[in-house]
Amino acid sequence: MAEIQQKADSGGKGGKKRAKKMSTKIDMTPMVDLAFLLLTFFMLTTTFSKPTVMQVTMPVKPDPKDPEPPAIKASNAFTILMGENNKVYYYDGLLSSDTKPELKLSNYGPDGIRKELLQRRSNKDLVVLIKPDDKAQYKNMVDILDEMNITGQKKYALVDISKADEDLIKSSGL
Repeated sequence: MAEIQQKADSGGKGGKKRAKKMSTKIDMTPMVDLAFLLLTFFMLTTTFSKPTVMQVTMPVKPDPKDPEPPAIKASNAFTILMGENNKVYYYDGLLSSDTKPELKLSNYGPDGIRKELLQRRSNKDLVVLIKPDDKAQYKNMVDILDEMNITGQKKYALVDISKADEDLIKSSGL
């Protein structure tokens, strides 16, 4: 609380009148109490931002006694090739020595690879094979994984790019 203290007149001797001395004193205790109360309140009621991470389920190590997992049908495969210079290619099916799929160029935007993934959403057995090139950027890998999450693609795998895939990119001229 603020208060003003006045000094009493000395009264008696001398006839000189002195000016009254006033001292001001402000009690800061309630303001400091309020500041600490508010600080404590905000510290206890604040929720820290939770990190948003994508959950990746890693495959279990196969047991040598387990039978070989079934092969992916070509009709259920969708292959994404990530190249250098932020290029992304895709084709339907699997690449084999006797079949050469039609390679198409796309981009990482909503009208690019996301649109292609959404068009194939009706196929519940679809498996997306993501094959990054050695020169592909890490940002593009994160973008592709984000697209898998956005489109709700449940089955996808990160696979090393094969020599045949690299040759397919070179021969396509895209």
